[in-house]
Amino acid sequence: MSVDQRLAELSAALPGDVVVTDAERTDKYRWDRANDPRAGVPLAVVRAESTEHVQTAVRWAAKHGVAVVPRGAGTGLSGGASAIDGCLVISTERMRAVEIDPLTRIAYVEPGLLNAELKAEAARHGLWYPPDPSSYEICSIGGNIATNAGGLCCVKYGVTTDYVLGLTVVLADGTAVELGGPRLKDVAGLPLTKLFVGSEGTLGIVTRIVLRLVPAQRTPSTLVATFASLDDATAAVLAISSRMRPSMLEFMDRASINAVEDMTRMGLDRSAEALLVVQSDEPASYAAAEIAEVGALCDAHGATEWFSTDDPDEGEQFVVARRSAIPALELKGALLLEDVGVPLPRLGELVRGIEAISADHEVLVAVVAHAGDGNTHPLVVFDPADAAATARAQTAYDAIMRLAISLDGTITGEHGVGRMKQPWLRDYLGADVHALNRRIKDALDPQGILNPGAGI
Repeated sequence: MSVDQRLAELSAALPGDVVVTDAERTDKYRWDRANDPRAGVPLAVVRAESTEHVQTAVRWAAKHGVAVVPRGAGTGLSGGASAIDGCLVISTERMRAVEIDPLTRIAYVEPGLLNAELKAEAARHGLWYPPDPSSYEICSIGGNIATNAGGLCCVKYGVTTDYVLGLTVVLADGTAVELGGPRLKDVAGLPLTKLFVGSEGTLGIVTRIVLRLVPAQRTPSTLVATFASLDDATAAVLAISSRMRPSMLEFMDRASINAVEDMTRMGLDRSAEALLVVQSDEPASYAAAEIAEVGALCDAHGATEWFSTDDPDEGEQFVVARRSAIPALELKGALLLEDVGVPLPRLGELVRGIEAISADHEVLVAVVAHAGDGNTHPLVVFDPADAAATARAQTAYDAIMRLAISLDGTITGEHGVGRMKQPWLRDYLGADVHALNRRIKDALDPQGILNPGAGI
């Protein structure tokens, strides 16, 4: 059967404009935000509107041995949704339904719903969905599930998997299975729901999600502290984390501070080597005491300045500054986006090591971090038109990966392995664990059609 005949078969099996085949329209589905230069050209794109559409597309792909690349909003930072030549992209962008049950504090959502949209719908019922990646306004819940996304509040409230109660998943043969459900406690059978969270579309395609919500967050109080020394800043992070559980504990180094200041002109201290943004969402009297204690710990660890506010708008300005780091640095060049994490006591070694790598390879590496849990985002900035600069950036990227592994860390805390981090996965996992991952993949996807080359 020719390619045209196979595509005609797919188009006939799905309604309307669900199937897209012309090159101009499929081109935008080639990349995610990682901008992987190796991204291929898809054979077609299925813009699914239901679980049944996904099933039909996967069955077609299995019949013809076509690779399937699942895709949400395309905001991923590790190449997990970048296309490969001749693949079928299955996009869930049109699957956006949401239903809130305020009595049980449960949300039933489809994967194309944006994180911000879920937050807004939950807020209408006095509820909150805590996972909040910096891209929460544009990233989808399906993508969050795929990478087990975290965010700025995860230091206190946990990551995506902590809120997933159930999933509908389309397997590699087109079967749709229901895992978990609207029960807060359920230990019948193996914990398969958790297996699929963070699997990056390599084991199945999520088409419906049951999520736990919590009561609306109290208005937080915010403290911002600047430091003249990276060592002082990371020591302050350890001191704060060992005594309390703030609802946010974020870090920016000098390069990221200056990039954000270049973009926003909000008056950040350009001379500071590091900046911490700390929040407490405890009841007002306790939050005041907690913030005061954070301030004292910052003083004890060499802060040059700190101030606090209980004005939500003023506090949010600094949170926005932290969230703006990636777009601010994108104005300075192409980025290789890292997502390495280490045990918290080794955070200082990681940050200092990255500083040395930046100097050794003569490449700008800015660091922002969810400091409270040791998850850092080193951002390697380079000019893609300069071959020598590109080579130095790639060498620095490799060195940062290996540094994290040497510090008992991980090559990804929340962005996923995707395709960009595949070269380091085996070294991080070890041969036995890597083989176990492959055995699970082979058992669920014997043809190897689901997102090949990504995640596992």
